[in-house]
Amino acid sequence: MNTTVMALTARALLGRRRVLLLLPMPLVLIGMTLIGSTASGVEASEWGPTVFGNLGLSVILPLTALIVGSSVLGLEIDDGTITHLLTKPLPRSEIILSKLCVAWLVTTVATGVPLAVSALIAGSGALAVGLVAGALLGSLAYCALFLALSVISKRPVAVGLVYIMLWENLLVGFVDGARVFSVQQHATSFANAIAQSDMLNDTVPVVTAMIVAAVFVGVGTVGATMKLRSFGLTGEAT
Repeated sequence: MNTTVMALTARALLGRRRVLLLLPMPLVLIGMTLIGSTASGVEASEWGPTVFGNLGLSVILPLTALIVGSSVLGLEIDDGTITHLLTKPLPRSEIILSKLCVAWLVTTVATGVPLAVSALIAGSGALAVGLVAGALLGSLAYCALFLALSVISKRPVAVGLVYIMLWENLLVGFVDGARVFSVQQHATSFANAIAQSDMLNDTVPVVTAMIVAAVFVGVGTVGATMKLRSFGLTGEAT
């Protein structure tokens, strides 16, 4: 990884208006937790699966990863500034890994912190630790996939939304086999392996989840690197 590329990427990412899209989702998550814990009048085990699983890990985590992962390199491709990076004597793999690291860190912080805060509001420190761990794993897998998508597709956000809605939030509910290839399920299983909480509904063995998530990271990273190698100095694939 290249620290200069990472610093420039973080500065460009956090300085764009798109990063403002990350702000409402954590507020909604914490707000829903406050409502559940103070105004609902029921145990956390009743509303927890909806807030932490169906909202936090199923919606906020992938959407945040999509916004960040598709931006760290995709915006440079869109505006043509990728040519400045391509002229540098840097291995394409080093560029991709640097971009992925920034996307992973930003997504983990943007999702892990509000998830942990919400879990603490619900009164579970173990759940807070588990959710941060789940956010770490899920952020890495999602960002690798969406980073690769930003290099492969000209409409990474649209394609990513279709993937999140159809695969992650529709097919996994009807096809049991699809859960093995669901990053959301990987994150949930990893989180619950630590938290051991009735507020998380995991359906994939944690070892399987970690292995498949690692495959996703490898495929996304290698795919993005190979595609970036085909880019000419015009910023277009050759």
